[in-house]
Amino acid sequence: YSGMVPDGRHFADRARDEARSWRDTFKTPIPVADLASRMGGYLQAYTLYSSVRPFGITAIVAGFDPSTPLPVDGEVGSGPAAGPGGVKPNQKHGGPGLYMIEPSGLYWGYYGAATGKGRQAAKAELEKLDLASDGISLEQAVKEAARIIYVAHDDNKDKEFELEMSWISDVDGPTKGRHEGVPKALLEEAERPAFSTLRANPAFSERKP
Repeated sequence: YSGMVPDGRHFADRARDEARSWRDTFKTPIPVADLASRMGGYLQAYTLYSSVRPFGITAIVAGFDPSTPLPVDGEVGSGPAAGPGGVKPNQKHGGPGLYMIEPSGLYWGYYGAATGKGRQAAKAELEKLDLASDGISLEQAVKEAARIIYVAHDDNKDKEFELEMSWISDVDGPTKGRHEGVPKALLEEAERPAFSTLRANPAFSERKP
């Protein structure tokens, strides 16, 4: 997320509560679309009353829905048939999902999204990638993300920064459906050429990545 840190922490805590409630009720992990819908509704509620203020954040919610139901606490549920992430007969289910939620509660699905400082430069770089064709691997995506972050970095104001990245795959991929940090070796491999590009900028003082 980008914006006010306390609001972002509350948003993350609420998202965990929503995911936990879904698992307890339906015995299946919450679909990304349903989590985005619930959190969008939660943020929108804070715009309706004068006794509370709207959230001061723009949040990105992402995940990977399995194509087949996964067991939760020894049970296999299917979730509701209705709703943004509901399982519908004869319809493809599962796959990656990425949503950006505005302070108003509006949310939109994207193939790639950016928020916060430098978002315009990042969006311009994202538009150059063919993300809709599913022709980019996880490893390639990590390298492109590192490059884009360095391109979008405002080197005139924040010369020092530390890059942290996480990823998620399907159950057959490297993360086995779990949200994990990118392995250090791969992160360093991705950061090296990105840092070299930024270092070539005369306005950037030398430092080690």
